[in-house]
Amino acid sequence: MRKQLIFLSLVVLLLASCAGKSSIGYAPDAMYESAAPMARGVADSYAGDVDNSAYANDGLQIQESQVRMVIKNASLSIVVEEPGVSIEAISKLASDLGGFVVSSNLYRTQTANGLEVPQANITIRVPADTLDQALAEIKSGAGQILNENVSGQDITQEYTDLESRLRNLERAEEQLTEIMEQAWETEDVLVVYNRLVEVQEQIELIKGQMKYYEQSAALSAISINIQANEAVQPLKIGNWQPVGVAKRALQALINTLKFLADMLIWIVLYIMPVVLILFFPVRWLWRWLKKTNAKRKERKEGKKALKEKK
Repeated sequence: MRKQLIFLSLVVLLLASCAGKSSIGYAPDAMYESAAPMARGVADSYAGDVDNSAYANDGLQIQESQVRMVIKNASLSIVVEEPGVSIEAISKLASDLGGFVVSSNLYRTQTANGLEVPQANITIRVPADTLDQALAEIKSGAGQILNENVSGQDITQEYTDLESRLRNLERAEEQLTEIMEQAWETEDVLVVYNRLVEVQEQIELIKGQMKYYEQSAALSAISINIQANEAVQPLKIGNWQPVGVAKRALQALINTLKFLADMLIWIVLYIMPVVLILFFPVRWLWRWLKKTNAKRKERKEGKKALKEKK
């Protein structure tokens, strides 16, 4: 009897371990159709027939659970007059939308000209369906938007895989529980109990991961970097702005290089071909005119020499 219990518990544990390797496109039902009859055959002498109605409907349940699950997060970098005030406003916004503040940090930093200005970072979570509303309200209270990024991660496949693994492990747990209830010897109970604990640990891990996915998809994270207006102002020495002068000089250099590059392109692609096309006809015409003038000059000199002879 003990050997049969150990064999059956190993079969159930094998099914549970195979469930940990299942993925989208893999049919766990096929595994149960081939392995479960053998396990049930051994268990018949202890617990009788097992209700397998859940097995027949497993494929349909998997299809019905195919709901798209997407984790959407965003990050912003904004400029405001008072970072401290903005942190309070963003915290209140998160609370009003049904979210919460994950972390916030307000500190002081030093600009290039030695001026100390406040700066802040805050991360909030809001319901995913209010993400666009939250971003719009945060940007409406900012004087300038330096950076904005919205990202999405589709976790439907991972979540569906976890659902399938959880169902298979829960079936293995039921089978092991039934076996342990029919066992009488202490050694048999301990063997099956150890297998049952392993399966239950895997179930708790999968449930925890599924809960994390559900919460991440339900609540979007928004990370905001808040800078004071003074931190992004150009460096000034009196009324002189060296940064502005350098910027204009660099722009002038770029414009000059652009003009020279344009001229070179025109010379190579337009002027030189036109010159080459016109060069040979003009040269031929010039030689023909030169020869014609030379002949005319010779005729005039010949006529003049004849007149002198006469």
